[in-house]
Amino acid sequence: MVRVMTIEDYKEVFDLWNSIEGFGIRTIDDSKEGIEMFLRRNPTTSAVDVENGEIVGAILCGHDGRRASFYHVCVRTDYRRHGIGKKMVEFCKEKLKEEKICKVSLNAFVTNKVGNAFWQRMGWTLRDDMNYYDFALNEDNLTEFIHLEPESKNVCDRAI
Repeated sequence: MVRVMTIEDYKEVFDLWNSIEGFGIRTIDDSKEGIEMFLRRNPTTSAVDVENGEIVGAILCGHDGRRASFYHVCVRTDYRRHGIGKKMVEFCKEKLKEEKICKVSLNAFVTNKVGNAFWQRMGWTLRDDMNYYDFALNEDNLTEFIHLEPESKNVCDRAI
């Protein structure tokens, strides 16, 4: 079941992020306080998927009034290839349409083979006509990548 993500979902979503090999978590942006601020600004557009009482998928989705972005799109490894990612994407797109947003974008690491294959199957356009730039305003907001022990049950290539 796909529904709107709330701050009450934070611990389960954070645990999901931490179960995915190669997932990048920002020390400030992805803290409980950072996600709470994001959800206050975008209260209806982020999604989680709940199966058997557990959150198995999540998308952070927000907009600036003009364009939207997806962040941290992921489905737990053992629930992939069951349409959960697609359902969450469609849910978020509908929420954005309700808010009169006409375009949504996302970034996917080139090395994220699983994620890139997913977006291509979903019909998203890979842009090669522009460069992506960013600038860190807070040097303490580091990205920490998840590295799981080999015996972990939720190891995957990358988030999707």
